Amino acid sequence: MSEPDTTRSIKGEDEVVDLCRELIQIDTSNYGDHSGPGERKAAEYVAEKLAEVGLEPQIFESHTGRASTVVRIEGEDRSRPGLLIHGHTDVVPANAQDWTHHPFSGEIADGCVWGRGAVDMKDMDAMTLAVVRDRMRSGRKPPRDLVLAFLADEEAGGRFGAKFLVDKHPDLFEGVTEAIGEVGGFSFTVNEKLRLYLVETAQKGMHWMKLTVDGTAGHGSMIHRDNAITELSEAVGRLGRHTFPVRVTKTLRHFLDELGDALGTELDPENMDATLAKLGGIAKLIGASLQNTANPTQLGAGYKVNVIPGQATAHVDGRYLPGYEEEFLADLDRILGPNVRREDVHADKALETTFDGALVDAMQTALSAEDPIARAVPYMLSAGTDAKSFDDLGIRCFGFAPLKLPPELDFAGMFHGVDERVPVDALRFGVRVLDRFVEAS
Repeated sequence: MSEPDTTRSIKGEDEVVDLCRELIQIDTSNYGDHSGPGERKAAEYVAEKLAEVGLEPQIFESHTGRASTVVRIEGEDRSRPGLLIHGHTDVVPANAQDWTHHPFSGEIADGCVWGRGAVDMKDMDAMTLAVVRDRMRSGRKPPRDLVLAFLADEEAGGRFGAKFLVDKHPDLFEGVTEAIGEVGGFSFTVNEKLRLYLVETAQKGMHWMKLTVDGTAGHGSMIHRDNAITELSEAVGRLGRHTFPVRVTKTLRHFLDELGDALGTELDPENMDATLAKLGGIAKLIGASLQNTANPTQLGAGYKVNVIPGQATAHVDGRYLPGYEEEFLADLDRILGPNVRREDVHADKALETTFDGALVDAMQTALSAEDPIARAVPYMLSAGTDAKSFDDLGIRCFGFAPLKLPPELDFAGMFHGVDERVPVDALRFGVRVLDRFVEAS
């Protein structure tokens, strides 16, 4: 057998860094209420880059300024089911004062492109554009139809992006059966002979909740047994300190088997502290896939220091494992108690698919060609992506945005964190892998 060709280069590598930088420089901060700049400028930028190479992208605006770009590229064999590559162009807000380099500068420093969206997920947007532009310029049709979707509003649940397109324009995805998107395909170096690439095959469901307690309003100087703040605070404290039980999903079991094989030991999901300590920058991602979680994120009550309010509220970010929604909600009600009213602000389903089939084989083939010690393994994302919307159309979704990362990088900390950045070499690697993946898929 010949050695893998790790020296192959395509022209897309030459422009991916600039594409990523230019996307970062477009402020698409999503505050969840249409108060931000929106994604229209980014949608137009993407459409222009696609049109430059002869494609005919469409822009869909669900609300003023909230725009997504979609294009279909004809494949060699149009009788085959299509493949969707999707990414979002919105980002979470960033406070420039907290950053080493301005979050919307796209500055290159220390071998990385810095800025909000560098890993979540303008890196994948840029890699996708680079691959497609190169293939179009060189006349290389994909083996089957490709649908590219650059989406608005993912950071607030996708209502004005993926959900809008799925509900109002499902014809855009006609014939598509599989998809790849964000938060997968990144590396974890085990040793000099093995590097795992985590492919997302599952993601938690979500219940973003508002908790409310009603009490009796009164004067702050009086003895008061019916204080809404006290009741809510105690309930939020119980919830925030609660440890939900470990539940071994099929994705977790597969990941632990693969990791145990790589580490040469059998891993016990009930005793993961020592193992997580060895996982470096991916420990947070894996740790959150072991159990349900419910994190209090906001508190609100009162309007004056000497007035006891009649109501107190809190918000909680709840995430549940596939197959454990009913257990999660029952646990919440037991922990919170009868005096706390719970209502969903936003809820969405959990997803889980198997780690097999031709598309998975194409991922492994593409990774191995660029990294001879690569092994693709499945994992569960603790958060959610636009895959939830595309699942409604029966599309089988994976997270595969390939990056070969330095072992010391706190990759999980890059998501929504200060000083978000992506290595330049990782971007170029991703372009090469994605190009091979498209060819093999």
